[in-house]
Amino acid sequence: MNRTQLAHVLRSASRIAGDSDVLVVGSQAILGVRDEDELPAEATASMEADIAFMHDADRAKADEVEGGIGEFSSFHEEFGYYAEGIHIDTVVLPQGWAERLVRPNLAGAEPAEAAFLEPHDLVATKLAAGRLKDLAFARALVDVGLVDLDVLLERIYAMPAGVHQSVIDRMIGWVAAIKDANG
Repeated sequence: MNRTQLAHVLRSASRIAGDSDVLVVGSQAILGVRDEDELPAEATASMEADIAFMHDADRAKADEVEGGIGEFSSFHEEFGYYAEGIHIDTVVLPQGWAERLVRPNLAGAEPAEAAFLEPHDLVATKLAAGRLKDLAFARALVDVGLVDLDVLLERIYAMPAGVHQSVIDRMIGWVAAIKDANG
């Protein structure tokens, strides 16, 4: 996905939900801080944008987005990319994430006033999920210098208390292995 496609998704999600306060929480959040031509292929490979709303207690907005422009929708069929409407509570985020949101003025996203996870917070959520594609995404951002491992460790230690210690240990182990590999 590129920034133009993401702007289209954000514009559509905002209109469907009737809410301009749109949050990008998946891998495409990296497009909030960098153009696609400045990113490794692993960072823009997904054709899905994980979209949440800051005020969606009953998940109705996420469901509307999912139904309107989600996977297998006519939007997806026509454009080849789509949104996954998610509830913010389903994302495991380090404490303080909301204060670090990135709010660029993404051209063409209006009426959406999009916010994006800061790269270290984004990578922490990916490491918590621990899927192979998430680890490849995280490694690619580290390799191009968009994520500092020491800052990432701070974010790992700031994960919410509900995150199982084995997940935290796995995340710390991943960072240690990258540090060892980089000498």
